[in-house]
Amino acid sequence: MLVEFEYWWLLILPLFFTLGWIAARVDIKQLIAESTSLPATYFKGLNLLIADQYHKAVDAFSEALYLNKDSLELHFVLGSLFRRTGETDRAIHLHMNLLENYELTEQQSTSIKVELAQDYFKAGLYDRAEEIFKTLRHTRYEQAALRHLLEIYVKEREWSDAIEIAIELERSSGISYRKEVAQYYCELAANAMIRQDWAHAKTQLEQALDANKNCVRANVLLGDIAAQQGHHTEAIAFWKRIEMQAPEHLGLVAQKMLKSYSLLYGESDTESNKVSKGLSEGLSQLHQYLETYQISSMMSVLYEATLQAEGADKAAKLARNELIRKPSLKSLDQLLQARAMLDDEQHDLQLMQQTVRNAIGDRAAYYCDQCGFRAKQYHWQCPACNAWESLPPEPTEATIRDIKLLKRK
Repeated sequence: MLVEFEYWWLLILPLFFTLGWIAARVDIKQLIAESTSLPATYFKGLNLLIADQYHKAVDAFSEALYLNKDSLELHFVLGSLFRRTGETDRAIHLHMNLLENYELTEQQSTSIKVELAQDYFKAGLYDRAEEIFKTLRHTRYEQAALRHLLEIYVKEREWSDAIEIAIELERSSGISYRKEVAQYYCELAANAMIRQDWAHAKTQLEQALDANKNCVRANVLLGDIAAQQGHHTEAIAFWKRIEMQAPEHLGLVAQKMLKSYSLLYGESDTESNKVSKGLSEGLSQLHQYLETYQISSMMSVLYEATLQAEGADKAAKLARNELIRKPSLKSLDQLLQARAMLDDEQHDLQLMQQTVRNAIGDRAAYYCDQCGFRAKQYHWQCPACNAWESLPPEPTEATIRDIKLLKRK
């Protein structure tokens, strides 16, 4: 069906065009007026920000604010710059002055409180920051407030509060915090273990696994509790669960597992060079893990245990096989050590071993995937950036890691 054309439309179209042109001219004039009302130091400050000259930018925006004291935007920019340059006391004073001496709408007041809470947080005044962030939980700043509250509780090691906030943040943001919640439960369990409150610790660890079934740390600690109570079969069972979660973490419990195996049946009552039944089972289990997953730290534990329990000859064979399969200076060092114990001419072998050890040095370390922090020991939480489970379970050589980083670039 065709719509009949109305000729009077031709008269209205020019009118619409004229009105649009007038509106555009008004907007342009308003924009020009607003731009010319800004002090020149404002634009100077913007240029300094672009050039990352923050301290000079502070001076420029301070002068701009002096010339335009009623501009909230300039207050916000200057307060943010104060925080960035470490002048948190000036930021606090600036935002408190706004709250106390200016007539503000509710929206403006809330925005300034957000800035003031960040000032307190940056200054390490967590109790004051926490108090303000709590008042923002049902505003449009709720998610930012919850994230800051979570960071405060983690820094202050208030794990129960951290769990509550993480669950609420997950609900409001849709982002999973299961890994973090499980780690918080593990922290509560670790505190209970220090008090030897084993029942409470187990409850916390079970909740950790409910939050995240792949929480390796929970099974590590459950095994530690069982071993501490003398329940070595139960401890080994907990540690074996790690294979189903993340087998690369098995090296973290290899030494513990071997000790519990050796205590299962008591020490060998035969000749001194014979291995107890439990230790034999343990060595067999570690061999199986090594063959299946090729875990470097597992090899180190297995080598030391073989050297002590079965002698230098078997330890040398173990190191030689590992060197053939996966050449490394560490395996060469172990082979030279074992050979030096067997040969009459030990001096040359010891000299070679010392040379290898000097070459190896202390380069092996754990590097955080998030911030690159280097640690000599494994941490569940990075000491530098506070990320959870960001350190790989196996130490890496610095030179190898540097090569990989260069390749990525």
